[in-house]
Formats: sequence, structure tokens, C-alpha cells
Amino acid sequence: MGIGAGRAANVKNCELCARKIAEVAESGKIVVEKSTVPVRTAQAVRRVLDCNDKGLKFQVLSNPEFLAEGTAITDLFNPDRVLIGGVQSPEGLAAAEKLASVYANWVPREQILTTNLWSSELSKLVANAFLAQRVSSINSISALCEATGADVSEITRAVGMDDRIGKRFLNSSIGFGGSCFQKDILNLVYLCETYGLKECAEYWNQVILMNNYQKKRFSEKMVHTMFNTVTGKKIAILGFAFKKDTGDVRETPSMFVVRDLVLEQAKIHVYDPQVKREDMWAEMDYTCNMSEKTHPGLESAVTTAPEVYSACEGAHAFAVLTEWDEFKDLDYERIFKSMAKPAFCFDGRNVLDHDKLRQIGFEVHAIGKPDPNKFSDL
Repeated sequence: MGIGAGRAANVKNCELCARKIAEVAESGKIVVEKSTVPVRTAQAVRRVLDCNDKGLKFQVLSNPEFLAEGTAITDLFNPDRVLIGGVQSPEGLAAAEKLASVYANWVPREQILTTNLWSSELSKLVANAFLAQRVSSINSISALCEATGADVSEITRAVGMDDRIGKRFLNSSIGFGGSCFQKDILNLVYLCETYGLKECAEYWNQVILMNNYQKKRFSEKMVHTMFNTVTGKKIAILGFAFKKDTGDVRETPSMFVVRDLVLEQAKIHVYDPQVKREDMWAEMDYTCNMSEKTHPGLESAVTTAPEVYSACEGAHAFAVLTEWDEFKDLDYERIFKSMAKPAFCFDGRNVLDHDKLRQIGFEVHAIGKPDPNKFSDL
């Protein structure tokens, strides 16, 4: 609600923290801003701190974290870089150096970067935007691959060997999720609009639009492939978390595929080794406004399975939506025998051996992969 709803970051808590620090501090402090915040948030924090009635002097630093969920401890001890932004005054530079000396206990000095406050705040938003942009870029190419008979994995390998581009974040999938990428890009879009940079805002918003398109494209392909109807059909969803090695379901792409299939009146059976049913429903309600109250019969339409084989038993199709390692080593011959025929496999993460699955008897459809039933000249 309010100005910038759904895009602008709510920095209320940053202000409240600053007010509490000003209230209880008995001496000057270095205040370190760790959260991902809009550029120039530190200015508001500093103004609040400077209004203390004790004559105390504060220095505000920006020190965004670049920890990835699932590898946070490793990232903390072996960071690509540590970024510290501060006011470019003698006092600000001294404060930045004091924080740098803490990190220097385990991080090489050449990996500790110091900038002005605004560059540091903006760098975290830009880093996440660039990563998400790469995902949307390769996903846009995956759609072209499916239309032309090209193989997105071969393109990724060819493109990634160029040192200027690199190999990371070029795996096509059903799209990105998690708590950071979409939030930070929308924040960047709002910032650009706020400063009158309309074309810049539209450019970054396209990353979100492409991500939404990829998720919708995947669920629509499932329906189209399964004879244009999934009504009453059991479909197994393998993986609900937004990525492997976590139970985090925030903005998970799986949720949107499940939503689309439920609206098509499919019977969904979800298996994920870490996601709890209550977390799944909470996110569905919060993000998709889907609950038993808004969609009567929803809970009976979606079953959470205790293990993979019961999820797949009697199913018309299964879809891999999270790249859990265990999905690579399943007994797919057993799964095939237990499924309705034709047995459809939809690989939304390109982690399965598609040739082997076809030999077993599955009809396989994967992101950015040519369909042998469509192309005779592969």
C-alpha cells in the first residue's frame, strides 16, 4: 500500500533502529548498514542519528552482505569481495578503515573494497540485478532453442567459454525465485523511475517480465503437451523450494506452476525433502492469494507426498522444479512402471539424463531442449 507499493523497499525498520541507537547510545558509534537498501538510505539514518540530544558523533558505513542461501558460512569465510562504503571525510575514512581491519583477520586486503556510501548501497542492488539478468537472458534463449531445434546446453557451453562472459548463472530453468532477486530488481526499477530514468526502469523491469514469462510458458507447455487438458490428471511436482539445499519457498517458481495447474483442475502431488506443507500454503496465500478460503477445495487438490515414488505412482506426468541432487539417482524404471501411459517427464532444471529416460519409455520435455517428436534433423 502507498507510494511505490510492491516495488519500493520499506526502510521503516532502518529508521527505527537509528532512532533506538540515538536513544540508548552513551558514546559515539560506527553504525554499519548490512541490509540491502535503496541508495541514499544511509543519509536518512545519519540525519536521525545526528539529531541525538547528547552531542554524540556517529559514522554510518554501508557494508552489504553477499551471502547466498545454502552456502552462507562458506561465503562468509571465503568471500569474493568485502564492500565497505563511507563518507569521504577523514572521520568517514577512519571508520571504514576500522571495519576493514576486522575483516582483514581472515580476508586478504586486496579483496576488501572501499567506496563512497552511495556506491556501496547501489552495488548490492546491481549485483543481484546482474545475476537475475543472466538467468532471464539464457531463459529467453531457451524459448528460441525449443522453437528452432537448438540445444540451450550446447549454447551455454559455447558462450560460457568466452572469458568476457563466463560460465556461471547460465543454466536455463523455469526461472529464478527467492527473497532477493525480484525484490531488488523492483527496487532498482522504482529508483530509476524516481529519478526520471524511464528507459532504465523499463530495461530492468523486462528481467522480471521475462522471468514471469518463463514460468507461465512452462506450465502452458505441460498442459499443451498432455493433449491440451490436465483436468483430473495426477501430476507429480518434484521440488518446491526455490533452489536445492534449502527449504525456502519465497517467490519459488514451483509455486506459480502449481498455481497454474491447479487452476486447470489437475490433481497435484508435491514432494520436496525440506519444504513443510504449512510453509508452502503460507507462501501460496501471501504471493498468489491462493488459500482454501479464496479457492475452496484447494487443499484437497494439492497433496504433499512423503517420498518420490508415492508422488509419482499413477501420475500422468512428473515435473522436476527444484534441482535436488537426489532426483538424478531415482529408480526411473520403477517410476515409469507405476505411472499412467503415456508417461510424461518435464525437466524444469535440466538435471536428468533425457536419453536414458526416453529409452525407458518416457516422453521427455525439457527447458531449451529440442523435441525429437518435432524435429527430424537433430
